Amino acid sequence: MTAVPLPRQPSQPDRNGVPPEVTPVIALKELVARLNREQHKIQDLLSSLGFALRSFNNLNQFLELIPLMASRVTDADGGALVMFRPNGQVKLERLHCQDNHWGQEIRKALEAATRQITTSLAGLPPSEAITKSPQAIATLDYQVSRHLGSDIQIFGTAILVKNSERGRLYVFSRAPDYSWTETRQKLVRLVADQTAVAIENDELTVELRKKERLDRELEIGADIQLRLLPRQCPKIQGIELAAMCKTASRVGGDYYDFIPADYGQVRKSDAENASGRWSVTIGDVMGKGVPAGLIMTMTRGMLRAEVLNGHSPARILQHLNQVMYSDLENSNRFVTLFYSEYDPTTQILSYSNAAHNPPLLWQAKNGVIKRLDTLGMLIGLDAETQYQDAQVQLHPGDTIIYYTDGFTDAANQYGRRFDEENLTNAFRWACRNYSDPQLILKYLFDRVQQFIGVGNHNADDMTLVVMRVGERDDG
Repeated sequence: MTAVPLPRQPSQPDRNGVPPEVTPVIALKELVARLNREQHKIQDLLSSLGFALRSFNNLNQFLELIPLMASRVTDADGGALVMFRPNGQVKLERLHCQDNHWGQEIRKALEAATRQITTSLAGLPPSEAITKSPQAIATLDYQVSRHLGSDIQIFGTAILVKNSERGRLYVFSRAPDYSWTETRQKLVRLVADQTAVAIENDELTVELRKKERLDRELEIGADIQLRLLPRQCPKIQGIELAAMCKTASRVGGDYYDFIPADYGQVRKSDAENASGRWSVTIGDVMGKGVPAGLIMTMTRGMLRAEVLNGHSPARILQHLNQVMYSDLENSNRFVTLFYSEYDPTTQILSYSNAAHNPPLLWQAKNGVIKRLDTLGMLIGLDAETQYQDAQVQLHPGDTIIYYTDGFTDAANQYGRRFDEENLTNAFRWACRNYSDPQLILKYLFDRVQQFIGVGNHNADDMTLVVMRVGERDDG
């Protein structure tokens, strides 16, 4: 019996898509070509992700791409981005799945896993937050895998921002023969790293905008404070004045002022009534920056209102202390203040001190330097504190410097302070060699700068007022 040949069955391609009748050389060429196509596809996808990272200003738009890109570069079915919130919440941020129907099931499974881990972490101290607990992150991976099911091939990696894990990127496939090769894992980590860069860039942008807004507010505060300080020294009969304030930061806590000392004087059309009484005051708020600047502004307004009542310097400080006590007590900040009034007619300086650096008086007749001081506590420290009045008769050539502790506390590179002794010696030399208050002021500032080092900045505000008595004009 003659055998009848059976019709040839169509050949089935192997797992690489190459039919069995194809020669090895052709099969190798087809495999290399397919690998090249895959490599170019991955490169194009990663390039697109890099372009999005450079171009997108909206972080949410960029995060939309992450699960899609992660699944495309690994030929997986989908991806999910889970983020860790600062409040301890674990949330499914973004999800991509090629099969929309299956995607709904995946979403429910992931939301159940994240909800469960969030509940388990509720009430724990910050030290045990998920971002700081490897055990909690391992638990999250386990819950995600359990809710997705054992037939899903899943791989997860960290979103690390400044060595802190801020989320997890999961990529999954339901193909039975799918495996997480080392190359695929590296690609997922690369996408996760790009995600971390985007998050950090967004946070830096937010911080930069916050800093710019704060800088604008500081500029406004510094401008307001500058306008509140005297624009120029007033003309007072028989007196020459010079003043300068250097703040350590843009807004400082030092304060000086020249205030007409009676209400009638203020109401006159010529505000700089040379023959009227004037107050010369200097103060310092503990601390620096905006809080100190705000308290300084408040002190200025209250003191100017109090001066119009016509009380003695001690009574003015007492009333100011009582009014400001409640506000300063809550702020944990206090004010030192030296208040004085000069009468051009008698050339008598009346004063009272609230724990401020005592001004120095150089008496031209004998070259002696005297400290102008009275007993009194800081403004805002004790509501019932009492202040004392004192007076000094001034004579032609006498010179007074009012200063803040920025002068005496100025330190050089070796940690030595300029201190009151150095200031006194420099003041004595200046009075002997200069008769112009402006030159005395410049010399003292230059001496402190030389002490701390040329180019260095003092850590504290420095304020100086120089008042020199001229020849008396009785005509």
